[in-house]
Amino acid sequence: MSQAAKKDTPEQAEYRAYCRKWIEENRPEEPDFRLPLQAIEVMDEGVKEYLQTWQKKAYDGGLIGVDYPTEYGGGGKSGMQTIANQELAAGDVPYFINVIGLGMCAPTIFHHASEELKRRFIPQILSGEMIWCQGFSEPGAGSDLASCNTSVVKKGDKWIVNGHKVWTSLAHYAGWMIALVRTSNHDKYKGLSFFVLPVQDTKGVTIRPLIKITGETGFNEVIFEDLEVPDSYRLDDVGKGWTVAMTTLTHERGAGTLVGPNTGMSARGATRTQRLLELAKKCRRNGKPAIDDPFIRDRIALVAVWEEGLAQNQRRAKVPGLTDDPMRIPLQGKVSFTELAQLAATVALEIEGQASSLYIADPMAPDSGTWPLTFLNSYGNTIAAGTSEVQRNILGERVLGMAKSK
Repeated sequence: MSQAAKKDTPEQAEYRAYCRKWIEENRPEEPDFRLPLQAIEVMDEGVKEYLQTWQKKAYDGGLIGVDYPTEYGGGGKSGMQTIANQELAAGDVPYFINVIGLGMCAPTIFHHASEELKRRFIPQILSGEMIWCQGFSEPGAGSDLASCNTSVVKKGDKWIVNGHKVWTSLAHYAGWMIALVRTSNHDKYKGLSFFVLPVQDTKGVTIRPLIKITGETGFNEVIFEDLEVPDSYRLDDVGKGWTVAMTTLTHERGAGTLVGPNTGMSARGATRTQRLLELAKKCRRNGKPAIDDPFIRDRIALVAVWEEGLAQNQRRAKVPGLTDDPMRIPLQGKVSFTELAQLAATVALEIEGQASSLYIADPMAPDSGTWPLTFLNSYGNTIAAGTSEVQRNILGERVLGMAKSK
């Protein structure tokens, strides 16, 4: 029994047993193609359909949207999504494709949209029927998000959208986007508003893929040219866009009130430490198994310490008396988990040595070339949702009360 399960209430224990049984009975068949490391890198229609089918099945089975009210397609079981996530992670099953929708769009719509939009959009996000994307970054507004200039101008009872969003994950498959836009130039923050925008096969919207260093896409740029949308697509009041965006970012960084399902990464089954140990047994250094090298053993031990520390921090976060600030652990978790992934990938390349130059298309690559791909992808994760540097500033200023950096 896991540490988490030992503290379950009778109701939680019953739901955990249900999740475990459901996963065992409904595990999807292994596909005859390689799944990308992350949902945001899905480029193939067959992969998309496989993952959408899996998400819909898990939703129908009651493992997605558990914390959402039933009137919005949820399970109406507050606090249970975390249990489903734990069992999904332990069950060695694929991730869900609608990672942006589940982690960011649904919570934002729930907290800020009209009743009509909540009932219309949240169920299809949870089921994976409609994939969503996030329109925040622009060519001139990345870490300084409030400098975005995609404009929305009122024209009668419509709004006209013009501008350019970039690094837009899954836009090539998304039907809708949550978007931070500018409705006024009088104030950097109060001049921002928030909309949901149709993007797929829509007049006035152009989507162009961006190829990453891995050779994969998933990122896109989205260009708006006189896109017309009704006022009913606006979330919250005009000028409240920055407030709405903070809700989105809080959930993206793992500190929101609505826990997202098991999304995004394909770290199935074993921990990073276990995977590195297995890799070190297979690879050789100086004529011996890499696991016999003291340097390699020390590096794997460092990853193990990180993993255990983060796991214990997650336990600590559930005990109010052990947390001086409720935002500290969720916010630092974004930095720590992404940088741990980068560290683990670096150690894997050290274990592989020269073989780390063999990529996923090479049959001689250890672990099918997964680790070099993971290494290259790891840098995107320390940038997404605010770079590690920005995140440390947030922790320093908002949690520790330090002076703002210049």
